[in-house]
Amino acid sequence: MERYLGESLPKLGFGLMRLPMLGDAVDLRQTMEMTDRFLEAGFRYFDTAYGYLNGKSEAAARAALVERYPREDFLLATKLPAWAGAKTKEDAERMFYTSLARTGAGYFDFYLLHNLGPGRTEKFEEYRIWDFLAQRKREGLIRHLGFSIHDSAEALDRVLNAHPEVEFVQLQINYADWDSPTIQSRRCYETARAHGKPVIVMEPVKGGTLSVLPPRAAAPLRALRPDDSVSSWALRYAASLEGVITVLSGMSDLSQMEDNLKTMRDFAPLSREEYAALDETMAVIRATPTIPCTGCDYCAKDCPMHVGISDHFRAMNLWKVYGNLLAARRNYEMEIRVCGHAPASACVGCGRCEAVCPQSIPIIQELRGVAAALEG
Repeated sequence: MERYLGESLPKLGFGLMRLPMLGDAVDLRQTMEMTDRFLEAGFRYFDTAYGYLNGKSEAAARAALVERYPREDFLLATKLPAWAGAKTKEDAERMFYTSLARTGAGYFDFYLLHNLGPGRTEKFEEYRIWDFLAQRKREGLIRHLGFSIHDSAEALDRVLNAHPEVEFVQLQINYADWDSPTIQSRRCYETARAHGKPVIVMEPVKGGTLSVLPPRAAAPLRALRPDDSVSSWALRYAASLEGVITVLSGMSDLSQMEDNLKTMRDFAPLSREEYAALDETMAVIRATPTIPCTGCDYCAKDCPMHVGISDHFRAMNLWKVYGNLLAARRNYEMEIRVCGHAPASACVGCGRCEAVCPQSIPIIQELRGVAAALEG
């Protein structure tokens, strides 16, 4: 079988998006300890981005990693979000050099166009970022070039047809989203592999959601591996896929680091019996009542307040299904911050959304519930 980029890499990557914090500052002492443990265990891949923690993540990578270890001892990835505040081509290009200065890394082992998707993919074309980064790669400032994307399999296919030169794709993959009609984890994974692209997995624990399961959903997993965390199942599920370079885990404290190292230090792919247990878990999850939103977004087109209705319902359903209020609130807040949608509490009750909803959802009432649960 033909080898792929990163095949020999250990399958756990340290995601630096959810670092431990002390107020508004990164807890560097704990971050350094986590970095030390990660490297001591034989892992090498660190993932940050221009916008993570408003730049504090890249600065933390410099303090905890770059300034303390030989450059050849680790692999550093970061990302350029051309859609985030760049008014000109020069603004977008400047993000690359800002990341280079913040990290002090000298070069990036893996560099990504960040978060392609509706309303975002076009900015990379408009500012000719593909060509700009290809030139940085020729100069040796980038070793491997790829992109992350949150979009449909069809959109991913269009990007890969337009840019066959990319070396890898970063996708949201976890067992809960594998057959999701909106996230399309399976279809996006299969599309990337059909193009011969290896995959870096993001959100294997679904933003922390799969770290806490309702007792009935967790029962099949506990029965087989009573000493393992439910998070470990999510990591092993993603890492068991063929063609995966590494699985990113956004670890926020030393206990999470230790649990992930325990899981992935002697990684073993899931067995047939373990896949069957996950099927039982998903059957319980699917049977949980949720807001029946399909994400068609007809409502959003008519909302005068620009409320992110379907995204808000998706966050609310995380709480309904998994019982993890912290993760649901984190997803809700990130969606508002990244996508620029108004919160649920901005709803003025005009009713335009309900008039066009194919599912006849009582949207106004549900938004009130979202605001009460996730903005409290």
